[in-house]
Amino acid sequence: MSAPAPSPLAIVEAEHLPRQEEVLTEAALAFVAELHRRFTPRRDELLARRSERRSEIARTSTLDFLPETAAIRADDSWKVAPAPAALNDRRVEITGPTDRKMTINALNSGAKVWLADFEDASAPTWENVVLGQRNLIDAYERKIDFTDPNSGKTYALRPNEELATVVMRPRGWHLDERHLQFEGRPVPGALVDFGLYFFHNAQRLIDLGKGPYFYLPKTESYLEARLWNDIFVFAQDYVGIPQGTVRATVLIETITAAYEMEEILYELRDHAAGLNAGRWDYLFSIVKNFRDGGEKFVLPDRNAVTMTAPFMRAYTELLVRTCHKRGAHAIGGMAAFIPSRRDAEVNKVAFEKVKADKDREAADGFDGSWVAHPDLVPIALASFDAVLGEKPNQKDRLREDVSVAAGDLIAIDSLNAKPTYEGLRNAVQVGIRYIEAWLRGLGAVAIFNLMEDAATAEISRSQIWQWINAGVVFENGELATPELARKVAAQELAAIRAEIGEEAFASGKWQQAHDLLLHVSLDADYADFLTLPAYEQLTG
Repeated sequence: MSAPAPSPLAIVEAEHLPRQEEVLTEAALAFVAELHRRFTPRRDELLARRSERRSEIARTSTLDFLPETAAIRADDSWKVAPAPAALNDRRVEITGPTDRKMTINALNSGAKVWLADFEDASAPTWENVVLGQRNLIDAYERKIDFTDPNSGKTYALRPNEELATVVMRPRGWHLDERHLQFEGRPVPGALVDFGLYFFHNAQRLIDLGKGPYFYLPKTESYLEARLWNDIFVFAQDYVGIPQGTVRATVLIETITAAYEMEEILYELRDHAAGLNAGRWDYLFSIVKNFRDGGEKFVLPDRNAVTMTAPFMRAYTELLVRTCHKRGAHAIGGMAAFIPSRRDAEVNKVAFEKVKADKDREAADGFDGSWVAHPDLVPIALASFDAVLGEKPNQKDRLREDVSVAAGDLIAIDSLNAKPTYEGLRNAVQVGIRYIEAWLRGLGAVAIFNLMEDAATAEISRSQIWQWINAGVVFENGELATPELARKVAAQELAAIRAEIGEEAFASGKWQQAHDLLLHVSLDADYADFLTLPAYEQLTG
C-alpha cells in the first residue's frame, strides 16, 4: 500500500501534545479533509435554514408537524434497522467526558452504555479534543491506566465483557475547530470529532464485536439527520466496512426536532439506534425559539420544570411512542445528582428522587436512561430491571394510548409555577461557576451536588434573558431588569471570593466568567449558543 498523500489540513496555533501523532496521522487528517470538502457546504446551508426557521417562529409564535412529510408519518410499513447485539440492552447509560480517569471509570461503571462526550460535557480545548481521542484508542487496545496524583489510587479496566459499550457524541453543527483548518477556514468540530474517532476505531470496534456508535446532538430538523446519514454512508465506504455498521441515537433536545421525530428516524433508518429525551437543552431551545412570544412562553425556575410538567410529558410520551412504532430504542433523561461524601441525608433524599424519576421512565416505556455518576447506576438499573426483567428492552410496548397534538408540546403555560428571585440567583450562581470551569477546560462540573454541563449553563443564561425581556415581577416584588441581574451577579461573585479565598479566586477565571454570563444574558442580540462567544475566550 502506498503512503497516503499529505493532508490538505493545517494544524493552527496548537501546542504539541504527547503522542498526538497517533491521532493526527496523515491518513486520518486526509479523511477529515474529505469530510469537510464534501459536507461542510451543506452544514452551512442547514445553519442558515435554522435562522430562517427561528425567524418564522418569531413571526407566528407556533409550531406544527410538517405537512410536506405527512406521508412518512402515515406510512406504518417502515422500521429502523434491528439493533446490533451490543446496543440491544441499554437500560442504564452513563455520561461523561473522555479524560483518562473518566474513560476507565465509565467503562467499568456497570452501565450498559457510556456516552463518551466531546460535546456538552467537554470544553473543546485542543488537549481535550486530541487526547480524548487517544484515550479511547488506548481503551480499545487495553493500553489505558491511570494513577491519581493526589491519592495514589490506580485505575485499570475490567475484562472486556464487563465494559460498557461506547456511544460517542461529537460536537454540534454550530461549533468549529479553530486548530484544524482547510485553506484558512476552520473545519466543523462535528466532522473533526466524528472523523478522527471513526477513522481510527471503526474496524477496532468491529473486531471487539461492537461498532462505531454515535449520539447526535443539537439536531433541529430531519434535513440535518439526512446530512449525518450521508456522512455515514460515505464514511463506511471510505474505510471499507459494511453499510449499516454505524448506528446513531439522536438527541431530541430542540423543540423543532420534537415535531420531526419520525422523519429523523426515517432519514437515518439504516443507521438509527434510537432517540433520547435531553431535558435541559430542550428547555433552552424552547426559550431560544419562543423568547419573544410573550408571557405564555415564560418558563419558571428550571428546577420547577420537572418531567411531569404537562408539556414535558407530551414530549417524552410522544418520543416513546414514535420510537417503538419504528422499532427504535427510547432513552430517557439525565439523573444529574452527584452523591455527597459528607451528607448522608442529602444522598437519601436525592436517591429517592432519582429512583422515582427512573421508575416513571421505565413505567412509561423507555428502554433505558442516563445517569451522571457511577453510584446512580444501581438505582437506575433496579428501576429498569423491575420492568424489563430478562428482556433487553420494551420496544414491544407501542404506547398506542398516547395522542399528542401539536399545541401540547408548547403549552408552557400549562405549568402552574412562576419565576422566583431565588431562581434568578441560582441561574446566576450556576452560570458563573460553570462558565469559570469551562474557561479552564472543564466541561462537566459538580455544582451544588449536581453534574452541570453546557446545557445547564445555556438554560441559566436564557432564563435570565427571558425574564428580563418579558418584564417578569418576582414574588418579592422586584422587577427583572439588567440592573437587578448585575446586582445579583456582583453579590454572587463576592460570595465566591469569600468562599474560596483570595488566592484561589485570583488564580481562576471568575471575573471573566461573570462578565461573559452578563454579556450573553443582557445583550439585546441573543447569542444562539453561549459556547460561541465562550470559545473565543477559551485558551488551548
